[in-house]
Amino acid sequence: MSGSGRVLGKRILLVDDDAGAREAIKLLLVIDRHTVVEAKNGHEALEIFNQGVLDLVIIDYFMPQMEGSELAANIKLTAPWLPILMVSAYVEKLVDSGTQVDAILGKPFGIEELRQAIARLLKREPLPKHVSYPDR
Repeated sequence: MSGSGRVLGKRILLVDDDAGAREAIKLLLVIDRHTVVEAKNGHEALEIFNQGVLDLVIIDYFMPQMEGSELAANIKLTAPWLPILMVSAYVEKLVDSGTQVDAILGKPFGIEELRQAIARLLKREPLPKHVSYPDR
């Protein structure tokens, strides 16, 4: 953690089928010295998840083969303590969906919104207004 309250240097699994979106989010994460492991779909993400220790998982909702909510449910079965941040342009649809994630961040978002969501999830603090909790 830096003096500004930012979380630095965590190991994050980033899952998005859109290579451009993955690259953009990865660039934001690398600024804060996070180690980013990328997956382009849910099956690849589960293989990576099963291989090592992670501090956080960031998942896009709409992906082919396995939607983000299904991936999140699979991860939570094995590691219910692992924080999962879902990113989506469809926040309103997801908030009441019962998806098993710890927070939802609406696309598009900036670096400060991403930093706040990560810091609060990893420190288990309340999230700001622009980040939504799904109903459980």
